[in-house]
Amino acid sequence: MKFRIQKMCRVLKVSKSGYYQWLNRKPSARELERQKRRRRIQHYFNHFKRRAGSRPTTAALREEGHKWSSKTVERCMKAMGLKSIVARKYKATTNSNHSLPVHDNTLNQDFNVSAPNKVWVTDITYIATREGWLYLASVMDLFSRKIVGWSLGSRMTRISDRCVRPGLRAAQT
Repeated sequence: MKFRIQKMCRVLKVSKSGYYQWLNRKPSARELERQKRRRRIQHYFNHFKRRAGSRPTTAALREEGHKWSSKTVERCMKAMGLKSIVARKYKATTNSNHSLPVHDNTLNQDFNVSAPNKVWVTDITYIATREGWLYLASVMDLFSRKIVGWSLGSRMTRISDRCVRPGLRAAQT
């Protein structure tokens, strides 16, 4: 929505000449310094392939001769919306140290099946979500390559008794 300058000046209680003076004013020395800082921070952010935070960026700026503190660089990066890419740490999801029975490999890499429902295979995978890890266990018929059952949970536990068959209503699971 656009308003007339005269009306805005009256509502904001400023003179029209003061508004136009502000509009055409050259940037102050402080604003020029801020613009320079933003350009140099953006340069190093791109130079480090978006992986460096405020501390490495500050170190690079200091080597260049600037005396900006890491807090100033951090504040500026936050205002510019620059967030470094953080590599996630490896998370082990398999615990082989257990006393549970392990079934023998009777399939022996022979994946040719002559009829449906003769051989089922299973797998567990984990999915990163905003709310944490989810674990998906699935059962596949090796003949049709269709999923015949699955279960989803927030913990990787024995879930064979909770397996869901496709087509069943949630109330039956």
